[in-house]
Amino acid sequence: MLKVAIVGASGYTGVELLRLLHCHPEVAITCVTSEQSAGKAISEVFPTLRSRYNLVLENLEPVRIADRADFIFTALPHKAAMEVVPTFLKLGKRVVDLSADYRLRDAKEYEAWYEPHMNPALLEQSVYGLPELRREKIAGADLVANPGCYPTSVILGLAPLLKKKLIDSATIIADSKSGVSGAGRSAKVDNLYCEVNEGFKAYGVGGAHRHIPEIEQELSLLAGKQLKITFTPHLAPMDRGILSTIYATPTSAVSSAELLELYRAYYQGEAFVRILPEGSFPSTSHVHGSNFCDIGLAVDNRTGRVVVVSAIDNLIKGASGQAVQNMNIMNGFPENLGLESLALFP
Repeated sequence: MLKVAIVGASGYTGVELLRLLHCHPEVAITCVTSEQSAGKAISEVFPTLRSRYNLVLENLEPVRIADRADFIFTALPHKAAMEVVPTFLKLGKRVVDLSADYRLRDAKEYEAWYEPHMNPALLEQSVYGLPELRREKIAGADLVANPGCYPTSVILGLAPLLKKKLIDSATIIADSKSGVSGAGRSAKVDNLYCEVNEGFKAYGVGGAHRHIPEIEQELSLLAGKQLKITFTPHLAPMDRGILSTIYATPTSAVSSAELLELYRAYYQGEAFVRILPEGSFPSTSHVHGSNFCDIGLAVDNRTGRVVVVSAIDNLIKGASGQAVQNMNIMNGFPENLGLESLALFP
């Protein structure tokens, strides 16, 4: 059994890791940490775990945690992760980090969007953990940077078009909507029920959202040149889910049927990417609680633009499910182990 620690287990991504790994036949959870809830039983913090986990949340002491675990998930905010990840690596542990700390390759870019990086040398060592694009590198990595939720939906939605150079990369517009859980579990006025319910709003408008450099970094690699996109996120009055509608101008005339053929070929054999039939488009309710990314495609016959619609559960394929997928790859387990649950509906 692989002994696993979840560092930062009292957040939404932490409890999702516990839920997904509960039935994983190759994993034993040996340690969970939380600075705010240390000393409490994890089932006290999350009653959904009653009679399934007897673990007590501990303070974050990397050396002691490394003594009891072979593999580490760090589900911490940015900066907090980079304070402990180097210690785990020095102690010979492999890490999947769910924060933003190791996603960007350029330390100056990280500083521009966040703050100065404490260990920039690790940015070259880390592997961006989008399995559909980086499977071979993930398998040999000691540190995997788990992708952000918005980037996962946008990158998977655009990868075939950019790889085949079928769109003008200067015309990309991504319009994304997320459930409130994407903001995390900490108390914030903007996320209170009365602030969110019966409302729908854009935020991070005008190129201000921190996921932009991550999206552009990966799309530029696919395109083979530097590109910029217009990205606007929105907060939707739902618990979880991301729906991204992406627009671009094709480099030559293309039909919806041709797009579908391209995407089906590109994602053939991928367990967690589902290409919908022509005329069908994703709903967040159809991926809720699952590790699937559903993609629908169309050509706007009036403008000639390509329209890609992708849907994921932001806490699963956009976070913890993808982290488990990466763990499986890193340890030579079947990639879908622990991730076979269908979406919850209704």
